[in-house]
Order: sequence, then structure tokens, then C-alpha cells
Amino acid sequence: MSAAGLPARKAALDVLSQVLRKRRPLDAALESLPELSPRDSGFARALVGETLRRFGQLDVLIRTFVAKAPPPHKAGPTIEILLMGACELLFLDVAAHAAVDAANRLAQSDNKAVHFKPLINAALRRVSREGKDAIAAIDVASNTPDWLLAKWREAYGDAGAEAIVRAHLVPAPLDIVLKDPAHNPFADSVPLVFGDVVRLQNAGRVDALPGFAEGAWWVQDIAATLPARLLGDVRGQCVIDLCAAPGGKTAQLVARGASVIAVEREADRAARLNENLQRLRLDADVVIADARDWRPETPAPFLLLDAPCSATGTIRRHPDLPWIKGAADVNLCANEAGELLEAAAEMVAPGGVLVFAVCSLEPEEGPEQIAFFLSQHDEFVRQPIVADEVGGRAAWITADGDLRTLPCHLADDGGMDGFYAARLVRR
Repeated sequence: MSAAGLPARKAALDVLSQVLRKRRPLDAALESLPELSPRDSGFARALVGETLRRFGQLDVLIRTFVAKAPPPHKAGPTIEILLMGACELLFLDVAAHAAVDAANRLAQSDNKAVHFKPLINAALRRVSREGKDAIAAIDVASNTPDWLLAKWREAYGDAGAEAIVRAHLVPAPLDIVLKDPAHNPFADSVPLVFGDVVRLQNAGRVDALPGFAEGAWWVQDIAATLPARLLGDVRGQCVIDLCAAPGGKTAQLVARGASVIAVEREADRAARLNENLQRLRLDADVVIADARDWRPETPAPFLLLDAPCSATGTIRRHPDLPWIKGAADVNLCANEAGELLEAAAEMVAPGGVLVFAVCSLEPEEGPEQIAFFLSQHDEFVRQPIVADEVGGRAAWITADGDLRTLPCHLADDGGMDGFYAARLVRR
């Protein structure tokens, strides 16, 4: 970091405020980071990410140590400065004098927070003395909003919900899908389940990794690779990939020999999909259209719908999600997924296979969608998934024969995203 790491902390403070005050997605907020050295940029990202990952515990701690929280409008970013400072002291192991001094400097540079500089100084000095014992006594479940934690307890039981919550405390590693498994440019990678997926720890900038420019691989969590595999042998077959951006599943299908029609509603996301395919030297027919309105010239033998969702299965890599989304978002996503599934059904030829998937942990967006759909469509039947199709992992298969991965699966290797998928066949 540069002197005192102040530029990195100022950038992190701005990003954290955007997320907590404006509910701006972390990825979008990070795009506003100023030009920083690689070290400062890495520290800023780590600081804001860990503060969000531990937000519930840190919030309880600060409210315990500060008798009367200052009003946000008058205090400016005071609370965010306190949260970040406590995070540095308790979870990033920054020296107490450096963390407290940096917090004071941040307050000094803001025309509202400067008036609360004595409070910030006193609170963080107390955190440096008493914080580790105090934070250890705060349940890690507080890092999940009550409404979401209650849903997980109902769906997965108390033990399952606790395992999910603890899995979210660990930043997600980087999973790489190799276009040719025989050519792995990463000597220190760990193979995962399938021969074409490897995992990297502390990977750094993706575009600086070996093989990126040559299109030798793409980034895709191991869980996200599963839905496309459930289609089976697609070589020489037409596959429709709905809601296709950023293109990982499209790339999987093309690499396996399929002729893919990739449908994406948003033009900017379709452009990103095209860019990714070009880098990978893979070809697909990219269509910019709303899948609820678009129809192919002829029904297809295979269709993959990875529906837009609340994405609560990806909190390991998106720790902002619990704090920028609410129960209403789950309902809205569930409604849209239902519309997309109805449209997808019209695109599947008789005897064809439809795989529906979401990176959500919420039943309304997954199993409840399929249960309702099958109750309305006698022409479709569920084709149960078997353990051999997912690397022998029987724990990933539900009693109904659907796929359900959880963030706590593969815990010894760093976890995985939460995904749900069901495979249907049209009679």
C-alpha cells in the first residue's frame, strides 16, 4: 500500500457507502474505484469485501461500543469508517496504530465525519483492546438478515442453515474450466470433481493469468458447470441457452460440440457474451431478445434455462447480496422465472430435454417452480438426476431427483455456489 494506505481506504469507504446507503451491487460499485496501485486496489477490495462479509457482527459490535450512534445524515460516513476500522483490527490483522490512525484521517477528510473524530478514535481504541473477545461472543448468524436466515432454517434445518452461514465467511476461490483438460497452465491448481475444472487460491487479476489471452479457459464456479452437464451428449445437436450471459454455459456447450443459440435480453450483457466467446475462439448464434417473447424457427432437442434469480447461492463471492436485497426481490425473481419457464416449454421439441437452473437457495425460485410447472404441464415429466452425473456426489441430489448444491458442499476445498437444477423431458 501507499503511505498509510489512505487512498485504498478512501476508495473502500466510497464503495462501502454506495452498497450500504444506495444498495448498489458491489461489482458495480467496484467499477468506480479510482486508479490505484495493484497493492492498494487489492487492499481496498479485501477491506470492503470482508466488511460486508462480517457486516452483521461488526454492526452489533459498533452499536455495543458506541452508546449513541450518530445520525447518518449529520455524521456522513462515520458509521462506515467505524465498520471498516473494526474490520481491519479484528479480521484483517492490521496493526492497531495503523488502523486507528487511518480511520482518524478518513474522518478528517470528510466535512461531516470530522465532527465525530473523537468518537471514532475512542471507539476503535476500545475495539483494539476488547474487540476480539466481544466479536467472538457475537453469533456469526448475525451476518445474515433475519428474514433470510429464517427461510434457510425452514428449508435446510438449523444445522444446514448454520453450515451455509459459516461457508459464507470464507471468500470464494477462483474456479477455472479448461477448454482442453489436457492443457492446464496452472501448476498450483487443485482439480475438482471433473477433469476440466480446477481451483485457484489467491489468483489475483484474472486477465493476467496464464492462458487468458489465448482463450484456454474461462471462469466458472464448479456448481455453475453442473446444469449444462445434465443435458447429456449434445455433440452435433442444437441447444438453446436462455439468459445466456456472461457465457460460461454457452462455452461449455459449444466446447462439447453443440450448435448453440444463446439468447440474452440485455444488449450490454450480450456484448460481453460475444467478447468472451471471441476470446475463447468459440462460435455461437447470439440473439438479443427477451426469451419470453422470442421463439426459435423450430423447437430444439435441448434447452437450458439458467433463470435470473436472487442469486443467494453466490453470497460467498457477492457478500453485498444479503444487504441490498429483500424478500420482495425473491418474489419478483420467482415470478419472472415462472414466465421464462412457460416460454421455454414452447421451445422444446417432443422427446427433448429441458434443464431449468437457478443460483438461488430459495425454494420459491427452484423446487417450487418445478412442482407448479409439472402440475400444469402433463406433456413434461421429471428425469431424475443420478449421482454418477455429478461426480458421484449423492448429497447433491434431492429426494425428487433434482440437483441441489449448497455453499457448504466441498467445504474442505473451499466450498461452492448454491445451485438448483431440474431436468425435464417433453413427451
